[in-house]
Amino acid sequence: MANASERKIRVLVIDDSPFMCKVLEQIINSDPQLEVVGQGRDGRDGVNLAESLRPDVITMDINMPHVDGLQATELIMSQHPRPIVIVSSESRDGAASTLKALDLGAIDFVPKPSSGVDLDMTSVREELTRKLKLAAKVRVVRTATRSKLAMPPPTAGSGRSSGAATAAQNGGKSPLIVIAASTGGPAAVTRVVSALPKDFPAALILVLHMPATFTKQFSVQLRENSALPVKEAETNETPQPGQIYVCPGSHHLRLTMGGKISLDSGPRIDGYRPCADVAFETVAAYARPLTIGVVMTGMGNDAAKGAKAVKAAGGYVIAQDEATSMIFGMPSEAIQAGAVDEVLPLDSIAAALEKRVAKLGRLAPVVVR
Repeated sequence: MANASERKIRVLVIDDSPFMCKVLEQIINSDPQLEVVGQGRDGRDGVNLAESLRPDVITMDINMPHVDGLQATELIMSQHPRPIVIVSSESRDGAASTLKALDLGAIDFVPKPSSGVDLDMTSVREELTRKLKLAAKVRVVRTATRSKLAMPPPTAGSGRSSGAATAAQNGGKSPLIVIAASTGGPAAVTRVVSALPKDFPAALILVLHMPATFTKQFSVQLRENSALPVKEAETNETPQPGQIYVCPGSHHLRLTMGGKISLDSGPRIDGYRPCADVAFETVAAYARPLTIGVVMTGMGNDAAKGAKAVKAAGGYVIAQDEATSMIFGMPSEAIQAGAVDEVLPLDSIAAALEKRVAKLGRLAPVVVR
């Protein structure tokens, strides 16, 4: 007989296709740690079943009649919060909708299998079951409607001129910030970036574990919430103060010793592409004490080695704290590596970045070799 510690994770499946419900049920029930306890045919069913069944985790389609997945996610997270994993074709083709669902409180996303053939099911099974188990452990809270994060108030001054002053004082180089995040990252990174002023005198490089279609759309949505300009990074660009660069999900990002961005579409490194360690290490090699690394919510250990490289180069490392991280894996690994200077709640990170960049600007000229 199974003991309490072996209790299966109870999954509610919401999808308007009976065939897809069957496919997902087969995938989920094939894992001994998971079981499907209910199915809903639209978002209205999902909201009602989330309340009556109280599942450990919910899979949610997006395109459904009556009440769609976005509306259902918002209602569930504001009334009877449960961890939600978006499982929809929208996850591959409609990145905007999926990112919106994440902003509304969904934990993660998985592309829906396009058919029920064994090959397709096998390709989805591992990712789906892994993310369902992970999501079931997340502490969810009731959320208010978050259709759009508040823009920071306008700040007087010019980011380019302030950055130029800092750069001139530091041997022609300005501070470079690298932010790494995974699960829970899009909403968390948006919170930090939206709090930075438009005259912020440092360049920011964002490395998130998302597919290329998602990083492109994330750049668009982040631009709407940021006082700073946002773009996907391109090869041979030189990071400029007051500009945000999003690493494309299909590439690793490196900074050359000449200070230019290099994008590499090679294989995964330590299981990741993009790999934050690569960005941290190469930025630190170039900018040295002018480097600031930020390790935020996410599963795994990416950025831990990179954070050590930043510290070794004389840079500064901030980690998001456990209480505000959706998943404390990445920050925890960086902390355990002894590479973190400050552990901060999410809403304190932007102010800490401003403080650190201002301090770098007040320092005597830094000789960077």
